[in-house]
Amino acid sequence: MFLSTKRNCFLSAIGFFICAGSADAAELYVGGATVSITPDKPVALWGQLHTRISLGVESPVMATALALESRDGDKMLDRAILVACDLVLIPADALAKTRARVQKALPGFPVDKIILSATHTHTAPVLTEGVYEIPKEGVMQPTEYVEFFADRAAEAVLTAWKARQPGKASWGLGEAVIAHNRRAVYADGTAVMYGATDKPNFRMIEGYEDHDVNVLFFWDAKDKLVATAINIACPAQEVEGRSAVNADFWHPVRETLRAKYGKDLHVLGWAAAAGDQSPRPMFRKQADERMRKLRGLDRLQDISRRIVRAWDDAYDGAKNDLHTDMPLSHRIEPLELPRREVSEREWQLAKADVALYSKEKGQQTMVWWHQQVVTRFDQQRAGTVKPFIMELHVLRLGDIAIATNAFELFTDYGIQIKARSPALQTFVIQLAGSTEMGSYLPTKRAVLGGGYSAIVQSNEVDTEAGQILVDRTVERINTLWPTKPK
Repeated sequence: MFLSTKRNCFLSAIGFFICAGSADAAELYVGGATVSITPDKPVALWGQLHTRISLGVESPVMATALALESRDGDKMLDRAILVACDLVLIPADALAKTRARVQKALPGFPVDKIILSATHTHTAPVLTEGVYEIPKEGVMQPTEYVEFFADRAAEAVLTAWKARQPGKASWGLGEAVIAHNRRAVYADGTAVMYGATDKPNFRMIEGYEDHDVNVLFFWDAKDKLVATAINIACPAQEVEGRSAVNADFWHPVRETLRAKYGKDLHVLGWAAAAGDQSPRPMFRKQADERMRKLRGLDRLQDISRRIVRAWDDAYDGAKNDLHTDMPLSHRIEPLELPRREVSEREWQLAKADVALYSKEKGQQTMVWWHQQVVTRFDQQRAGTVKPFIMELHVLRLGDIAIATNAFELFTDYGIQIKARSPALQTFVIQLAGSTEMGSYLPTKRAVLGGGYSAIVQSNEVDTEAGQILVDRTVERINTLWPTKPK
């Protein structure tokens, strides 16, 4: 059954400036909309290396839009629309089609100011052809779902834009243990995603974990809470192996907050840098399970409870510090990043894997995965490799900064951005904008350890790209803070 819901309300706003942009205080306007992007028939689910056809809908997947505008009296200073989507990622054609539909409805609107981001749930529809072997009958095909999604995402954008009104904004910080670094390192230096930690040769968990819960709050002119954006360094992957459409932990978070603050509350889920993170613990699993059972909670309930408690902590302070006029700026630029080169040895191994999996039934995804490496090596030899161009967005709203990237970005890079940023709080949003498959951006340490997420099949760009991304992002944030806050 097709699940659809549209909710409109008035919010405050984040400003959006393409180039020079003003950092002067301005009145904030925003409109909001939440729409269902849940397919109306079975689909293939994205996120595993085998085909899963949805057997139903456990929770609806949604697109939540904030239409943002800053004004000086009747003069529009700038505008932007951020859309948080319960998807694994945002392919280039899905972003382009969404923007094209908005352009058609609003001629002259600067559609490059529409930012789509994904929560990275692994129980949402596939949007790219050729990745999975999908039955042709009775199942919505990826190209069909892209059209379906673009219609609804554009609807959310247009509805939110028409609903914009003056409002107020604030920001807060909570903490919660949601994510766990999922890469185990062994005595020989190798690393394995979700590797066993009870072996004698286990030595360490590879990287850092970020337990910040950064939150933006938006009120209407009468001080009614109407929207919130929650930024956590964790992908929505608790139920990733199931065969039903599911928004993962963002659904119970939304429902819990709406039960308290009203059914029309717009809740944006933003995944921070979390390429090496998971909501599932790597050790002390039995103790964790015991405590959940004693509390009478399943894992989704427990995770959402932790997020909401951290949100409550942030809200308790932020509700006392509302703003209508504040510095507001935005920068957007194409950022060219170096691609990861395929070695001849990696090419040979990938060719062998393609030949092997091509002989086995039901291995379309594995064939596709390794064939990407073969194709990339062939392009290297032919000199036809195209540069990797990422759309970088950096925004300032009052004391906070927002920075986007297109990758499953390892958490160490996110920590660098947040630590070096002059902003009071810095929101890092991964999987924003057009994202290519194999979109992990690991650290050099991870590549040396190898394993899924840090091998050539998993990476479109080199680890050098991670430092370039960090440095450029911080440079752009610094331009928005002429003087560092005390």
